[in-house]
Amino acid sequence: MSALVARTGRHQQRYEGGHRLIAGCIPFKYTNLVENSDGTHEKVVEVLMINSTSGPGLVFPKGGWENDETVVEAAIREAVEEAGVRGDIMHFLGHYFFKSKTLQDELSPEGLCKAAMFPLLVKEELQFWPEQNTRQRSWLTIPEAIGLCRHQWMKEALEAFSRWYADHMLSNPKKENHVISPDASAHQD
Repeated sequence: MSALVARTGRHQQRYEGGHRLIAGCIPFKYTNLVENSDGTHEKVVEVLMINSTSGPGLVFPKGGWENDETVVEAAIREAVEEAGVRGDIMHFLGHYFFKSKTLQDELSPEGLCKAAMFPLLVKEELQFWPEQNTRQRSWLTIPEAIGLCRHQWMKEALEAFSRWYADHMLSNPKKENHVISPDASAHQD
């Protein structure tokens, strides 16, 4: 039984310029080392995707950013609620704009959303989590994930993750240099 409970309702949701503000992450981990042709070894990175509850395809954990939390805290909360993982937020990937049919309300009648996305280095996979009855987890390589991504904006975030990973994590693997504190605002504007 899960002691964690998912937040529900929209009474604490943040809005800006007619957009509902969303926080999300691309959970990732390292898997087995692969031997290159020159005899060196390389870590393989996999990303975690979950099934969408509103149709076919896979998505990354994301949800409304609420008034009583930072955007980083919201991204971490969504990872726990939707995907059942905990870890470290590593970097701000950017803002991604999209339109949602399911997120239309009086403050965003057209369902416009602005999502702040972050990589999350997974440190723990929970056995029980709030949305485990409606979500299935899938660990995928980046090319597999791009092919199965439900939304174009998430593919763009995954491509940004791939560039960030190649530029920063491969060239400077000391991960503590990249961790963002949960109470950081991390480019929330």
